[in-house]
Amino acid sequence: MRFRQLFIWIAVLLWCTSTSAQSTTLNVGGYAKYLFSSTRYPFYNQRLNDHLLHLRLNTHWYPSENLQAALELRFRAFYGNSVEKIPNFKEFIRNKHERWKMDHFFWENSKSVGYGEVDRLWLDYTRGNLEITLGRQRIAWGTTLVWNVIDIFNPYDILDFDYEEKPGSDAIRLQYYTGAVSKVEFSYKPGKSARTTTWAGLWGFHAFEYDFFLLAGKSRNRWLVGGAWSGYIGDGGFRGEWLWSDAPAKSAPDPLPYYAYFIESFYLEQRHSFSASLSGDYTFSSSLYLHGEVLYNRIGKTRNAGLYLWEAPEVGLLSPARWSLFLEAGYDITPLLRGSGFAILNPIDHSYLFAPTLNYSALTNLDVMLLAFFPEGDSLTEFGGYGTSLFFRLKYSF
Repeated sequence: MRFRQLFIWIAVLLWCTSTSAQSTTLNVGGYAKYLFSSTRYPFYNQRLNDHLLHLRLNTHWYPSENLQAALELRFRAFYGNSVEKIPNFKEFIRNKHERWKMDHFFWENSKSVGYGEVDRLWLDYTRGNLEITLGRQRIAWGTTLVWNVIDIFNPYDILDFDYEEKPGSDAIRLQYYTGAVSKVEFSYKPGKSARTTTWAGLWGFHAFEYDFFLLAGKSRNRWLVGGAWSGYIGDGGFRGEWLWSDAPAKSAPDPLPYYAYFIESFYLEQRHSFSASLSGDYTFSSSLYLHGEVLYNRIGKTRNAGLYLWEAPEVGLLSPARWSLFLEAGYDITPLLRGSGFAILNPIDHSYLFAPTLNYSALTNLDVMLLAFFPEGDSLTEFGGYGTSLFFRLKYSF
């Protein structure tokens, strides 16, 4: 059955089911969003204006006390200059699931693309202290708020602000709860090769008023161990993560990408990789929120970091830089209007990106957002190749 037919069949089935099922067994929700973006790309030396219509349907089914399931569909229609100007635009928006391609391009032309996908599809079974989840799901490992270095199954980009649900994995997850705040877990995401298969075990426990996590496994054909913690210092949040793994050279494809011979590619790195993040945040009684975070990559680049923006995620790095700093502040201007902003800084090459935001609750289910990206940096620095971007978004939830 073609995906187009499957997508329509599932949507009709869900509608029919939701009209007859009790709310205690089936929950249906979602949202519709419109996003306008205007970005000036240095590479194209021009401003690209785009429109995005984003529809999402989330369904959760509870047939019994021990069993639940979820199906979440995502459709996006892109129109504008980026579709026209950026080569292979559809590859930038397509999901990266290797095993099961549950997606479809409904149309493609010179200025518009319509793309739909099954973003979540899982079955969860619980018996006593054992919980088993099978299917496309979010395995959310990590405690820090921006850079989760132990999120080895489905890491995400903080600048991808329009994807609130964050990426998922086609995996099986087993969790056994040994206490009210402790558990052991094993997760396995199969790939077509050792380079694309990920598996790991995690132990979570509570001690000294902190939550601790330890993990070990294999990803990108490299052994890894890591840990994390979450707690408070006074009334402020304090979190951290660390991850050690084999050298990226152990996961290098054969043959190497052509560019690896012309730059100091991560795939040529023979040293063990070590990454760590440290996070702290505090909310004042006035609603003022402050948050800071730092990321360290042992094998991160100290020069020309902009050359490695695409390669870094391939070797499991959340940033190509040796050091990264994140600063954030937010404040409720009125009960319905919130202003916030964050900055990401590379302290070595002095490039940065500043992103101010206004969020307004116009109606009960309608939110309005204004956001901008203001990057600064010399050529080949981490943020030197970014363009100034302006965003306007309407979101209606149901």
